[in-house]
Amino acid sequence: MIAALAGSGHTVQPFKVGPDYIDPGHLSAASGREAINLDVWLMGRGGVLNSFVRNSGPGISLVEGVMGYYDGAGSSGVSSTHHVSSILGAPVVLVLDASRAGRSVAATALGFMRFRRNHCIRGIILNRLGSKRHEKICRDALEPLGVPVVGCIPRDARFSLPSRHLGLVPAIESRPGAISAVARGIAPFVDAAALARIARTAGPLPRSKRTMPRKKRAVIAVALDSSFNFYYKENLESLRRSGAELVFFSPSSGGRLPPCDGLYMGGGFPEVRGAGLEKNARMRSAVKKFAEDGGPVYAECGGLMYLTRSISGESGEHKMAGLFDAHTHMTKKVKLGYTRCSTKKCLISAIPRKFHGHEFHYSEIRGLPRDSKFAYTLLAGSGIRDGMDGLTVYNTLASYGHVFFDNAMADRLVDSCASYSRS
Repeated sequence: MIAALAGSGHTVQPFKVGPDYIDPGHLSAASGREAINLDVWLMGRGGVLNSFVRNSGPGISLVEGVMGYYDGAGSSGVSSTHHVSSILGAPVVLVLDASRAGRSVAATALGFMRFRRNHCIRGIILNRLGSKRHEKICRDALEPLGVPVVGCIPRDARFSLPSRHLGLVPAIESRPGAISAVARGIAPFVDAAALARIARTAGPLPRSKRTMPRKKRAVIAVALDSSFNFYYKENLESLRRSGAELVFFSPSSGGRLPPCDGLYMGGGFPEVRGAGLEKNARMRSAVKKFAEDGGPVYAECGGLMYLTRSISGESGEHKMAGLFDAHTHMTKKVKLGYTRCSTKKCLISAIPRKFHGHEFHYSEIRGLPRDSKFAYTLLAGSGIRDGMDGLTVYNTLASYGHVFFDNAMADRLVDSCASYSRS
């Protein structure tokens, strides 16, 4: 859809419903503009609306949904695609897999439209069609519903993208031009003019609430390569608005840790890139020493795994930084879902408070000492051990949970880095 609209002269700003890190990378590659996450559980209704308004431009804002249209947090529908479309006043194009159905696609579409009165569905795209005859059968069945079919995409292996245990292989690892090539291949089967007409039916939006950035107070080094690339653009921007200068480094191939006042190590695939991380012993030692010297280190999921002694899985065992006296073991069982946390005063919170997050991983931390300290008590979710998350040592906070920074969290992290800089 992005390629079809761009090919018709439209500027497209992509968004992604939900906490996913991988799909936004593909949307960014297809559009040439960085995709933004919209998640009501993590951001709140006001946060979703303000982020959408702040990041939307004069062109078309296109939001990719999550799971099924009405699927959200538990049985409530909170954070579902329907919930977000209702907040934004955005019309919806429903994509239906027609590979194993004919006339029944109309029954499926009717079910989506009857499930909620304010369904917002204004167009349908038929995916994985087998032939022109198959397309006609589906179109004829859908016609009485009065919702236009704005795309008919044939079943074609060239339109698929490689995946692994956490979903699609991240865009940063894809062959240059591969994602754009798939997008351009699909574009002729989508009616860009019809999509643009649907986009113009969106309701008016309020003005964005803008915060003046603070002057530079600290330098934060952010791990960014094929091992660590799970970051929300809004988190990075929040740190910048709070006075952080961000510099980027590669734990896999970087020669040395850049001069900085704090480290931010996000999620990713250290289990896949373990050999390269182990080989870079100089970087592993530098990260450990920075933390042991009291430097602020904030780590999520893959970052937590990197800070243990080692990671083991099907590809063998690889040494990591060894800040935590524990071992990361890859399992076959996924831990996936939204979390609710109660935190003590810590690296990202100046006071005890509650916040929402999410977790998605196949690993577990083994061999932690019994006296290990945790900042988070989970009211919902799995965490690291016994309903606890946010492992702490020195001035380091490392969790399986991913967090969307509000202003107070970003300010607290930058404050900690600035204090370390002054010391």
